[in-house]
Amino acid sequence: MHSGYFSYHRIQRILARRCPFVYIRFNAYLSSFSESNFNPGSHPVRDSNVSFVERDHFDEGNVDFGKFREMGVEDSRELSLFGDNNGGYQRNRSLNFDGFDEIEEEEGDNCRADDDFVVLNSYNVQCEQTEDVWRIELEEDELRHPLVREICRLIQCRSAWNAKLERDMRHLLRSLKPRQVCAVLLSQDDERVALQFFYWADQQWRYRHNPIVYYAMLEILSKTKLCQGAKRVLRLMARRGIECRPEAFGYLMVSYSRAGNLRNAMKVLTLMQKAGVELNLAVCNTAIHVLVRANKLEKALRFFERMQIVGIIPNVVAYNCLIKGYCNVNQVENALQLISDMPSKNCSPDKVSYYTIMSFFCKGKQVKEVRDLMEKMVKESNLFPDMVTYDTVIHILSKHGHADEALEFLQEAEARGFQIDKVGHSAIVHAYCKQGKIDEAKGIVSEMLSKGCNPDVVTYTAVVDGFCRVGKLEQAKKMLQHMYKHGCKPNTVSYTALLSGLCRNGSSLQAREMLTGSEEEFWTPNAITYSAVMNGLRKEGKLSEACDVVKEMISKGFFPNPVEINLIIESLCREGKMNEAKRFLEECLNKGCAVNVVNFTTLIHGYCQKDDLEAALSLLDDMYLSNKHPDAVTYTAIIDALGKNGRIEEATDLTMKMLKKGLLPTPVTYRTVIHRYCQMGKVEDLLKLLEKMLLRQKCKTAYNQVIEKLCSFGNLQEADKLLSRVLKTASRNDANTCNMLLESYLSKGMPLSAYKVACRMFNRNLIPNLKLSDKLSKRLMSEGKSAEADNLMLRFVERGHLSPQCE
Repeated sequence: MHSGYFSYHRIQRILARRCPFVYIRFNAYLSSFSESNFNPGSHPVRDSNVSFVERDHFDEGNVDFGKFREMGVEDSRELSLFGDNNGGYQRNRSLNFDGFDEIEEEEGDNCRADDDFVVLNSYNVQCEQTEDVWRIELEEDELRHPLVREICRLIQCRSAWNAKLERDMRHLLRSLKPRQVCAVLLSQDDERVALQFFYWADQQWRYRHNPIVYYAMLEILSKTKLCQGAKRVLRLMARRGIECRPEAFGYLMVSYSRAGNLRNAMKVLTLMQKAGVELNLAVCNTAIHVLVRANKLEKALRFFERMQIVGIIPNVVAYNCLIKGYCNVNQVENALQLISDMPSKNCSPDKVSYYTIMSFFCKGKQVKEVRDLMEKMVKESNLFPDMVTYDTVIHILSKHGHADEALEFLQEAEARGFQIDKVGHSAIVHAYCKQGKIDEAKGIVSEMLSKGCNPDVVTYTAVVDGFCRVGKLEQAKKMLQHMYKHGCKPNTVSYTALLSGLCRNGSSLQAREMLTGSEEEFWTPNAITYSAVMNGLRKEGKLSEACDVVKEMISKGFFPNPVEINLIIESLCREGKMNEAKRFLEECLNKGCAVNVVNFTTLIHGYCQKDDLEAALSLLDDMYLSNKHPDAVTYTAIIDALGKNGRIEEATDLTMKMLKKGLLPTPVTYRTVIHRYCQMGKVEDLLKLLEKMLLRQKCKTAYNQVIEKLCSFGNLQEADKLLSRVLKTASRNDANTCNMLLESYLSKGMPLSAYKVACRMFNRNLIPNLKLSDKLSKRLMSEGKSAEADNLMLRFVERGHLSPQCE
């Protein structure tokens, strides 16, 4: 037994040092092979005799280790370990998930027909109709469990990830119960980080996620646009033999919907049918919700009707989705009619039905209609307005800036005996502060104190923000001191509001000092705090200080987003600090920030502006090494710089490389290539390159641009040769191009050539510009070409146009 154990680890060490990728596959195989000794949902603990010291030497180069270090940066590619060729993992034989490959990313929401409704025909009328959505409800104690908090702490340290931290994480993972794993996922502020942790944990030796973890992950992803991640999780469930309930497909549908991809969202219904999973009411309600969210109300109504035809009885959730759809398209009368028709369909409206329409009225400050709807709610549905009703109205009115009307409903609610809490009062205070009505906001705070409803930190923070909005920074600081006196300690949001106000008013250095002294004041800045100060310093041109804030931000476990990174890089490039910009980008990349192709492109453009093409080309190669693939904008920037510096052959090679990579030239690419080639007089090379570009991406005005650019550079002979290509379509753009060539000939003193252009235009039923034609006619007459001048006038007369001379 011991010899077998040591031989196993000897193999591990050899593979780890010499063949790291084989080592990963070997571990994945062994972990899946040993899976038969454990239940799929259990959390086995490794044999206490097994030591992981041998693996520590490999951890620094471990692919899994590196991927988890970059958690939150990109979608994981770990699923390559779970492919069809992996003998350790068995596909769920009872389900057919080949349809996953049919869901391809499509731009837009081109949901053309009702093909997706055919799946309703497979509904089994005999099955029990339920809307049992499987959600994970966690207690507060589970979210605050010491193991959960420690795992979350280690995840926050991922910017400084090392082998010891990974070993600690792996050890803690084996001690977590399934619900605690769900708690770790739900505790992440960034859903991408949660998804990366999910992937990482799934790959650990002798560990398999419990089914509830999959559903928790899907529910988290359904609140984001990470539809590809949701699809991978669902595919992984099938490969692990986890039961895929209808709700799992519903989560995927919602995620596609949030990503703006309606077509793929509805294709999930077909995928569900192929997988042999029965439809239920919850999924049908999700489909209606997805259609309404995509502004496809008519299709949602047809889906609703088809549901009833096949025997699926809609519940109040389905009706509420349609009511929301009617309100979204301003058809509130139809929404009200639907509420009136619901009782006849054996489905009584609930308060949400009415609240949806009230929200629509509140947005438009239609107070009378809101009151009428409250009366209708009592008379027709026997639903009496309660504190929730008034809270809803107050919050929606406040949210849309109708503070006075919200205050009326608050006073009405109190007159009826309801006690609106501090949250409702705070909403009105915030609305007044956004309008700059600080006195009214302070008046409500005073009323709260007199009524015994002590303002909380949210209320005071709204006032602090209001003072900052109107530039009363000293008053805002005094309000923070006032909070301490009344036993209400300012929180991070309070200080962030003040720091944002200081930055907006040009006092970013003062905000930086307050940020530095946060520990002394016993408050902890968050990502928003750092971003506010960083942007304030950047706008004031204090770029060195802004970069220092970003470094401090990263050291605290917060990461700037790609937009913030790009703003810093752009500012540094604008001031010519290219080395600092590149160093900043490298630091962000090494620390695990979400650096994207736009950030690289901005830096490349900065190098091109400084004519440092070698650095730009080197950075282009670095992008591939960093797995950040350049796009057409990146290539266009370098192509333009190469053309500007006369390196036209290199520009051609780079354009061809872009096309071979499958990147489509943009309109800017066409303009750039045409401008630089015409500037260099390389017309033949340009035409050959345009033919290849047009095969990949059509551009109707390509040759028009060439002619116009040649005219601007005075190369009229080459422009005239291309005129026949333009006259094939005879569009308005073609007429403008011909007029430009005609005017160029006139400016060069070549009226006869201009006359020939005008005749060719007439032959293609295009009318030359009248003013230019009048100028041309006079020039022809002055040079003794009266026959041509008369013929030009006759052409206008034949087509019902008179020359200015005839007027």
